[in-house]
Amino acid sequence: MNAVLEKIRDQQDTFSSAERRVAAYVLSESQQVLGMSIAQLARQVEVSEPTVIRFCRRLGYAGFRRFKDELLARSGNLNSVLHQTITASDPVAEAVAKVLQSCTRTLLDVAHTARSMPFEAAANLLQGATQIVFVGLGASGFVAQDAEHKFFRLGIPCRSALDTPTILQSAAIAGPGMVFVFISQTGEWPELIDAIERCHRQGAATIAFTGRRAYLAALADLLFECEVGENTQVYTPMNSRLATLALLDALQVSLAITLGQSAENNLRETKAVLNAYLKIDSQRS
Repeated sequence: MNAVLEKIRDQQDTFSSAERRVAAYVLSESQQVLGMSIAQLARQVEVSEPTVIRFCRRLGYAGFRRFKDELLARSGNLNSVLHQTITASDPVAEAVAKVLQSCTRTLLDVAHTARSMPFEAAANLLQGATQIVFVGLGASGFVAQDAEHKFFRLGIPCRSALDTPTILQSAAIAGPGMVFVFISQTGEWPELIDAIERCHRQGAATIAFTGRRAYLAALADLLFECEVGENTQVYTPMNSRLATLALLDALQVSLAITLGQSAENNLRETKAVLNAYLKIDSQRS
């Protein structure tokens, strides 16, 4: 028996009427809850997000993420891997194990929540784009570069904007038909906010990969929620980058399916030219 579910059953009489709705849903759909954000659960049972937090705290958990971690840990699922904080004092072997376990958990979380993300709408939007611009600063810039490298093979003109002058100038000359894909862990960089507002004034469409509470999220036409709990006090973000890379890969596949035969032909041709080049290069050496 899952100890968390047992605790909920034991304490049902202490819950408010709104909290009882949360409890009833968790008891009947515990596996679904593991893949939900706090906002999704609140919408599902028609309560406020603070109600969900109060429900978790009444059970003795600091918040919703900690509640989900414990629910997963007690589920008996062999694939469950809890997030563990990495510290500078960890032995190397332990730190490596924590990184890989945390990455595994991140991808499991993404897999659970991906069905509620706007892949189809984004693919339809990108299908008709005259140009796709991937925008990112710092670590997110490397993710944007990776996306450019993958998406251009589908036959749609793509480029990346990775520094403030390029981002702002690109937004200033944006126009209808262009789609800007903003990638940001925090979603609060002033230059990104400036750029997305300029895009809208110029008639360009926007997609954001960021946290749902970010200001950038509120401004984007389409949002892919990337909320990953990780310790960035010592090391640079790892899990958020991994989650965004995985979601962009999934979006690229969604776009390829939407484009149909043209995407298949372009992917085949780009692969063929590389194979031919590698064959010639090996013969020279």
